Amino acid sequence: MAKILIIDDDTDICQLLDRFLKRKGHDTSYVTSGKKALTYLKENDVDIVFCDFRLPDTDGKELLISIKELNQKTQVIIITGYSDVKVAVDVIKNGAFDYITKPLLPEEVLMLVDKALAQKNAVVQSNSYSEGNEDNKVEAIPNKRHVVGDPKNLVVGKSKEAEKLHTQIKLVAPTNYSVIIYGESGTGKESVAYSIHAQSTRKDKPFIAVDCGSLTKELAGSELFGHEKGSFTGAMQTKVGQFELANGGTIFLDEIGNLTYDIQVSLLRVIQERKIRRIGSQKETNIDVRIIVAANEKLSDVTAKGKFREDLYHRFNEFSIDLPPLRERNEDIMLFADFFLRNANAELGKHIEGFVPEVEKIFLDYNWPGNLREMNNIIKRAALLTSKDIITLETLPQEIIFQSKFNLIDENKEHTISSKDMPDLKSAALHAEYEKILEVLRKVNFNKSKAALILNIDRKTLYNKMKTFNLLVNG
Repeated sequence: MAKILIIDDDTDICQLLDRFLKRKGHDTSYVTSGKKALTYLKENDVDIVFCDFRLPDTDGKELLISIKELNQKTQVIIITGYSDVKVAVDVIKNGAFDYITKPLLPEEVLMLVDKALAQKNAVVQSNSYSEGNEDNKVEAIPNKRHVVGDPKNLVVGKSKEAEKLHTQIKLVAPTNYSVIIYGESGTGKESVAYSIHAQSTRKDKPFIAVDCGSLTKELAGSELFGHEKGSFTGAMQTKVGQFELANGGTIFLDEIGNLTYDIQVSLLRVIQERKIRRIGSQKETNIDVRIIVAANEKLSDVTAKGKFREDLYHRFNEFSIDLPPLRERNEDIMLFADFFLRNANAELGKHIEGFVPEVEKIFLDYNWPGNLREMNNIIKRAALLTSKDIITLETLPQEIIFQSKFNLIDENKEHTISSKDMPDLKSAALHAEYEKILEVLRKVNFNKSKAALILNIDRKTLYNKMKTFNLLVNG
């Protein structure tokens, strides 16, 4: 049984989800605002939080950060619509366990609850251990992931970009070079980092992945380098830092550009001296760690803006790898889709053979804003929904089907799709909505504030609809 909190300003969703999870044996409660949620979480130890991304007093990202500051072990699942996929992916980057899209499907909710509980239990078991006696018990470190597996499970692809990536991994893996991996969110930066580790001489040692984007200024030093009991308010136990845990192996620092200046200074010292010192300790510990970092913006550009130390950048920049977004790897799209489908089959115990041609065309036309992570989630969802031996259009979100039809629209092109091309009533309605929005936007020369006023919706809603219909290129 899990203790679960539901956060949504829609009381109908709260009550339905609350009743459903209670019937499944879980201890559930719900609140309708971020403020009420934080009050509840300060007084209760919660295993899983289902949190709507859009709340009246905050948004999912801000609330996620606050929840993680209260309890890093709480698994947060974001509730969102498909028009918010890019935002949801960004929230996952900041520490959310996963996201689920409306309408909520019972089987998908239960699957996520089971996976989140398994993840929470695995983290606690793998990180809680003693150093001598109960007084020196070491605190669990939720960001630690000692990954095991076959590096061949990384699907590189067959495009020119994929061949280049494969060659780069093969060349740099046997060395001790520090590596910078660049790429959009969801392009598989951590998988590439692990593949480098798994093909190196350190492959039998730990691989520790740390999301720097989820580290607060106050906790970053403790998470990376550890602390002694009593070294600051709230340090009730000794904590071993990520670098110490990675000793002999590889540490992967994702979103490295988010580290504050003082932590960058400490990190530079660690790299130069190959020693770490826990907060509150006078003892230095020798470490031998290979460092791989990742960023979605060129560190040279961040350095030029004065937000990243130039000397630290040059320490990292012994070798760099650029991961192209999925939309630029058309030859690899179905290769990845087949890979994720095999994984979904194994997870769900199904034997789905593939995709109908219409689905393949949708996949090839879609621009994949969330890259591989988004594709994986869409295929898992489709595999869960299908009762056939092949993935059909009915199992895909209609928003994706619709958007793929308009991904080439710009202000110099007239659309040619009519409502008779739409597969069902929902798609026809979306088409009509698209037509009306485009008509009004053209009348006001793509002034979004004026268009929202005429359409009687707020500007944020209009912006999300324009993103769904891929109209943002127009203004």
